Amino acid sequence: MTATTPIRWGILGPGSIAQSFAGGVADSRTGKLVAVGARNPAKPGLAESFPSARILDGYDALLADPEVDAVYISIPHPGHAQWAIKAAEAGKHVLCEKPLALTAFEADAMMHAARKAGTFLGEAFMYRLHPQTLKLVELIRSGVIGEIRMIKSSFGFAMPGFMPQHRLYANDLAGGGILDVGGYPVSMVRLIAGAAAGKPFAEPDKVVGTAHLGQSGVDEWASALLHFPGGIVAEVSCSISLNQDNVLRILGTKGRIEVPDFWFAGGNRSVGLGQIDVIASDGSRETISVNEKRHVYSFEVDAAGEAIRAGRQEFAWPGMAWAESLGTLRVLDRWRAAAGLEYEIENAQQRINTISGRPLRSGGTAIAKRKIPGLSKPASVVALGFEDFRTFSSGSILLDAFFEGGGNLFDTGYVYGAGYTEKLLGEWLKNRGVRAQSVVIAKGAHSPLCYPDVIGKQLDQSLDRLQTDHVDVYFMHRDNPDVPVGEFVDAMDREVKAGRIRGPFGGSNWTMERMDEAIAYAERTGKQKPGALSNNFSLAEMLEPIWAGCVTSSTDVWKAWLTSRQMPNFAWSSQGRGFFTDRAGRDRLDNEELVRVWYSERNFGRRDRAIDLAARLGKSPIHVALAYVLAQPFPSIPLIGPRTLDELDDSLRALDITLSQADLEWLDGGSLRAA
Repeated sequence: MTATTPIRWGILGPGSIAQSFAGGVADSRTGKLVAVGARNPAKPGLAESFPSARILDGYDALLADPEVDAVYISIPHPGHAQWAIKAAEAGKHVLCEKPLALTAFEADAMMHAARKAGTFLGEAFMYRLHPQTLKLVELIRSGVIGEIRMIKSSFGFAMPGFMPQHRLYANDLAGGGILDVGGYPVSMVRLIAGAAAGKPFAEPDKVVGTAHLGQSGVDEWASALLHFPGGIVAEVSCSISLNQDNVLRILGTKGRIEVPDFWFAGGNRSVGLGQIDVIASDGSRETISVNEKRHVYSFEVDAAGEAIRAGRQEFAWPGMAWAESLGTLRVLDRWRAAAGLEYEIENAQQRINTISGRPLRSGGTAIAKRKIPGLSKPASVVALGFEDFRTFSSGSILLDAFFEGGGNLFDTGYVYGAGYTEKLLGEWLKNRGVRAQSVVIAKGAHSPLCYPDVIGKQLDQSLDRLQTDHVDVYFMHRDNPDVPVGEFVDAMDREVKAGRIRGPFGGSNWTMERMDEAIAYAERTGKQKPGALSNNFSLAEMLEPIWAGCVTSSTDVWKAWLTSRQMPNFAWSSQGRGFFTDRAGRDRLDNEELVRVWYSERNFGRRDRAIDLAARLGKSPIHVALAYVLAQPFPSIPLIGPRTLDELDDSLRALDITLSQADLEWLDGGSLRAA
């Protein structure tokens, strides 16, 4: 594609905003409209509304059209992620109407797809590319109103009345104000706070919000407060059932700036001249007119077109780059959570397909499987932990991707997320119908409730949350040396005999001495022997416990014991919690945990060798660190905890590294040199 080649646009979903976008394309310098994908191509008026475009039968037809370079997605919010991902997979560039997705987790999945495909993805906040926005930033940076202290921003309107059939009131279409128009004021205050700090945008360190949820369960009017580092406070509000003045107000130490109807530059969906009022402390007023007469949507069309021509995958500033879209959606996520707003379409009962709209696929081979002693079915070579997710719609994205890659080993615990991790996994296993193919790790009896009689009681609750009658692997989450170890073995053995543990059990953060004692007791009494551990294990040795009661198995003595026993160890913090990344270094002393837990000259020597080997393999040091755990001469199963699809893919890059015993000894500090 040359610097003058027109971008051939297709529109996915021919609604009213799509018509405005078509006007922007017609007035642009870089694009032309060639096709519209419609689910009802025979609908009267389509040809007249889009006179220069071919009307295609369905969205898939648009994505399959070789004459389309880029797709503008203007369907209701719930379809954004699915069709943006499908478009990227079809090799199409995407400009997607706001909000980019329902959540930041969905947006991240869209970006992951675009990154893999090498395609452009942009969020269509039209106001960001209008010249008025850049002028406003210039005024703030000039200091004309002094230091910024407060920002007040709103976008609200009143529908004619409650209209349950309209998308704005439809819960199953993610209606309401926060997602439809709340992103405007949120993205604006983040832009202004960033401009005040000399940055493209700023992230709030506090978000509090509320909303009125109407009879259909969507927010009809809502407000939030954002606090930014440095002291800037922003008030944002939105509504679909209440008219607001929609005046942007920026308050500084020397005056204020007011911009009426900022979102359309003081105009409408065709033209906005742009007007900014600067009011000094003495009340004097200066009105600055941008006097822009081009179609308001033409600027985002050209900004997207220029990015595509240049081979960039995201907007240049002041457009919404990926990091800014993610940050804005994270604020909206927090606002919705504070208001108690979760759409029915986000629940497990309705989320029956993956984020791309397809049924879950099995048979993936990116993650190999292995036999673990005591387990009746093969388990993936790594186990997935997922404590960071608090909704089914967010967590299922990662769970789906792990399973489709071949992963079937899932790490949960009674105390994780106050029980939500187990609940999420249970919903996912039932919803996707893959319990029989999955290996579930459960943990209980965490301090201070580390007693034998707690094991069965907590397992009752865990099984209820997991929606299953058994777990495959069970660990006591801590040990209590004040209790005879045989009492713990008896309690776990009872659960085995009851069929509620159908694989190995053992201890997480247990010492070698207690494991030996527990095994000896079981052999003496005819009980099932503890058959697995879940202790810290890493190329870097944990010098001090990260948390109270933690145990590392990374010492030479532990390695010899694990090898002689052939004891499976499900290793947590297997990559050293950032020690093998740029967060650590001999001169990096800002992270208290890293310094306290991992910093020693022996560990830095291991890190140096991991860096050296990674460079020769074309990998990263954390890949070498994970490969080290996988290559041990005993069953060693790392627990990984990626939060995004990119992080998951990055972790899996370690799986194609094969380390010999000589490599292990060299990395660990021996004299043998890695090949």
